[in-house]
Parts: sequence; structure tokens; C-alpha cells
Amino acid sequence: MPKRMPNILWICTDQQRFDTIHALGNPRIRTPNLDRLVSEGVAFLNAYSQSPICTPSRASFLTGYYPSSLHVNRNGAAYFPPAMAERLITRKLAKIGYDCGLAGKLHLSAADRRVELRPDDGYRVFRWSHHPYPEPFWPTDQHDYQRWLRDQGVDWESAYGAKKLEGWDGGELYSPGIEARYHQTTWCADEAIAFMTEPRQGPWLMSVNPFDPHPPFDPPPEYLERMDVASMPMPLFDPKEMESQLAFRGIDHQTEEPRSPYDYDARRMIAAYYAQIELIDDQVGRMLDALEASGQRENTIVIFTSDHGEMLGDHGLLFKGCRFYEGAVHVPLIISWPGHFQEGLRSEALVELVDIVPTLLEVVGLPVPGDMHGRSLLPILTGQVHPHHHRDFVLSEYHDALARPYASHGNMIFDGRYKLCIYHGREIGELYDLQEDPHEFHNLWYEPDMLPVKLDLMKRCFDTWMLAIDLGPPRVARF
Repeated sequence: MPKRMPNILWICTDQQRFDTIHALGNPRIRTPNLDRLVSEGVAFLNAYSQSPICTPSRASFLTGYYPSSLHVNRNGAAYFPPAMAERLITRKLAKIGYDCGLAGKLHLSAADRRVELRPDDGYRVFRWSHHPYPEPFWPTDQHDYQRWLRDQGVDWESAYGAKKLEGWDGGELYSPGIEARYHQTTWCADEAIAFMTEPRQGPWLMSVNPFDPHPPFDPPPEYLERMDVASMPMPLFDPKEMESQLAFRGIDHQTEEPRSPYDYDARRMIAAYYAQIELIDDQVGRMLDALEASGQRENTIVIFTSDHGEMLGDHGLLFKGCRFYEGAVHVPLIISWPGHFQEGLRSEALVELVDIVPTLLEVVGLPVPGDMHGRSLLPILTGQVHPHHHRDFVLSEYHDALARPYASHGNMIFDGRYKLCIYHGREIGELYDLQEDPHEFHNLWYEPDMLPVKLDLMKRCFDTWMLAIDLGPPRVARF
């Protein structure tokens, strides 16, 4: 590692699936700048979020610990536990001289018509915007994006209109939004470029956290208009799921009833979702160009990922909840540092988002705590180990994460072939063989010949969560 500590540009979108990058296998989306990042770094093809919901996932990947061990399991929580703030990577880096900035979401606690209560997070620059839609926030005038729109002479209520964050109505799910130059994603990139090009002596970390491609799917009109709707793929769906999904009614999900994608304009919905990602891609390009123009690209680690995925009509479901399909928990992860990390590598290793923090700690020379659940990816990034193995399995969890009626609890374990989903307190569960059934249509939970696989995964899952328990204060005496 070089003597000079690298800058870190960490881009985290909201609710972006793994299969949304052209260079990684999606021919129907244009992502030339993410493709460029893939060619300049390592793309982890099997990266998984530790929760399919925002707050627990973000708390987890910003600390390197699983959500339940942080006591951060819910969206809408009153506050981020003060005792856990010291685990935040931004706070750790700020203490050793990093200048830390944020634009967009943080979402470590509630942000429902109130400005999020910040822990001691280490950010010097904090340009906060949870979501861009017309909703008053308290305290007033502290929603930075809304204030910026006002300063530009744009009335944000007129620009966005009354948007619902949930619903099956096509007009709410996919409609043109605000033009690109005033879009929150563009604003996030503007703020990042301003921060990255400030004069300073030491290293910096910039968190860029746009709300897109989170629903409602409302890209700028000029992006939506250029999409070839007829060429979009249909959601993954088997008509039998109209009945089989009913067995999961008592488990939290923002889709209350399954719906056939043939009953609404699913291709237009996907086109709008892809258009949001194409806007993100353009802004990634602007940020990369700014790094190069300012002479900082060679000393900047760029991370691109998302907090979790989006069902996007797959299996009759939309949005997110206590389910662990690939669309919900499998996310993009690209890490690039030209001249220091491998370039053009597509790693098939199973990795978790908690692995980002120990990687950064190792890069900057800070110790990785012995109880941290993440495992450094640096050996793969630098070519010291086999690039296609990192973990034997990956985990994800859900514990009463959404304000839904059932207060569901679930855990997922995936070993690269078999995926087991356990819904605690319920007999029903899921077991899929992704080698034979990559689209997760055939639930093997009740198959007698799959019992050995089912029990083995249950034990491994149980063992891992029990060994991940927070043991409390360090031992200083025998008794």
C-alpha cells in the first residue's frame, strides 16, 4: 500500500438490483460509465446485502457488523444506538484525518417528515436529502435538496407532484419526474464534485447516496422518452405463483397480494426503473471525470453498490419486505483503484456488504476488530488469493423491519447453490436450488429428499447467528 492514504468515493444507490449493469450481462440498459468502472476494477458478481431493507442494511455495511448485533433492525427507529456510533467507518476515518462528506441519504434512523437524528458519524459536510418528494420536514429548512431547488427558483411541490411511495396504479409506479438538471441524483453528484475538488491537505471520503432507483419509478422525462419499452424484459413470473404466494400473506411485504405482470404495463415500469439507473450512470461518469480532471483518480478508491434490491414484479411482488429472492438481496458491488487493485476482474466469490468496512480498514492500516463479521476483500482486490472464493455462504436477515402488521422475522443463508429462507414462528419456508432453478420458481421446502440439505443449512445458519452474538464488555477477571 502507498504511504499516502487514498481518497474514497463511495456511491450507494437505493434499491438497485444486481442485474442492472450492461457490462455484467444486461443488454437492455445503457451504463457506459459503470461499464468503465467494471473495466477499471473488480466487479463482485455475487454480493449480498445483509438485509433487504434500508436502515439495517446501511447500518451493517457502514460498520462491518450484522444488523441484529448492532440492535439496528427497523426502518423508522427513533435513533441510531449511541454505543454503536464508534463502529461507523466514517467516524473511524475522521479520527485519523479523513475529511468526510455526504450527499443524499444516511438513513440510520427515522426520516419520516423529520430530519434524521445524526449519531456521531464523522461527517464534516452533511448535505442531507432522504427522499426528494413534496413532504415538509422538521426542523424546517434542513432538507438540503429541497432548499437547493428553492434557491434555483424551482417549486419542489409542483416539480414532483403528490407522489405515493407504494401502490400498484401504473400512473404512480412509472411516470415522468423532474428534469435531469434539477434531479436529486444530479444534485448529489454536484455536491460530491464540489466536495472532492475542495483544496485540502489530507485524504477524504465522500458518501454519495441518491434516492434513486427507489420507487416511485419517475425518471426525468428525457430519460424515460429514450427508452425502448417494447424491448424491456418481463418480470420473472410463473402463473402458479398467483396461488403459491398466498401462503406468504402473513409475512411482511410491501406487496400485500401477488399480481400478474400481465395485468399492468410491466415493461413500462421496468423501462422507468432502468431510466433512473441510466441517470445514475451519467452522474457516475461526471464524478469519475471530475476525479480525473483534478488529478485524483489514481489515488481514489471508488466503490459502487446499493443497499438492497427491488422485486420489480418478479414472482408477483414489487418493492421490498421479508423475502429473500435474488432481486431483493443480490446487489451490485464494484471496487476500483487503478494501479493498486486488479482491473477488469469479475469475481464469482460469495461476498457480503459487511466486507467493505474491513477492506477499508486494512487499506488505511487500521486494525480490524476481532469480533467484526465482515472479512476484508483486499486479498482478492490485490490478487493475493484465488479470485472466486471468499465465503462459504452469505447471510441476510429481517426483524420487524417495516411498519407492517405482522412484525415478521426471517433469515436467509445461501451457499452458492442452495438458498434457505426461514420465517421464524411459521411452518412455511423456502429452499431453492439456484444451480438447477436460477429464477427461484421451485420451492423445495417440503421435498423429503431435500431434508439433509435443509437441516445442514439450518444448522449453519443457526451456528453463525449464535456465534455472531454481541458478548458485551471485554472480560477482565475470571469471575
